[in-house]
Amino acid sequence: MLELVSLSKKFGSFTAVDDLSLKVDAGDVYGFLGPNGAGKTTTIKMVATLLKPTSGKVTINGFDAHQSPETAKKFLSYVPDQPFLYDKLTGKEFLLFVAKMYMMDESDAEKGIEEASSIFEVKPWLNKRIEDYSQGMRQRLVLAAALVHKPKLIVIDEPMVGLDPKGAETFKAHIRLVAENGSAVFMTTHQLSLAKEVCNRVGVIHNGRLVYEDLMAVFSGDGVASLEKKYIELTS
Repeated sequence: MLELVSLSKKFGSFTAVDDLSLKVDAGDVYGFLGPNGAGKTTTIKMVATLLKPTSGKVTINGFDAHQSPETAKKFLSYVPDQPFLYDKLTGKEFLLFVAKMYMMDESDAEKGIEEASSIFEVKPWLNKRIEDYSQGMRQRLVLAAALVHKPKLIVIDEPMVGLDPKGAETFKAHIRLVAENGSAVFMTTHQLSLAKEVCNRVGVIHNGRLVYEDLMAVFSGDGVASLEKKYIELTS
């Protein structure tokens, strides 16, 4: 579903991402881990076509994301770490706006909005302006928007920002379900406990290079503690 091939990004003489290659298949929840400044968000932005690679390639569902961006992005939902919302729109208007960007017909859009807003419990707020939403409710709305068109690939940069415990549990339960239904999820997080709970595969990026990749099952014996130990060894 998602493949990065020798992906690199330079800003002048600084190499933010260095020869990165990985695959995320349908059914995967891939945890992309690394310290601040490791290259996670730069990678995510190249996947979302917000940044152009210096070299290498991003393919989404077989399409080159930078050679055929309109086609590739039909399969993609992207949730940034600091989402932008139109404060003067209602939640419903925002979700309709997202649906129209993906050229959904009215019936499919209404069905997608109903399902997504129910999952993240924003239905009671849909007729209120976004400027009246709390930080957590904004994050719930953004996560709902990511599901409206039933994407094949969901790319999320720090999904838990602002979520209360109930919202966090809803996210964890549903993101695995999304993968089980055949989509792929590629997400960054600093919460190793979250990665342990929802990811079946994990990769660690450090100084722009992928320094580790494996199935999450290898940590099943010692759980989060062993993942934390491995992470610290790799990034110290």
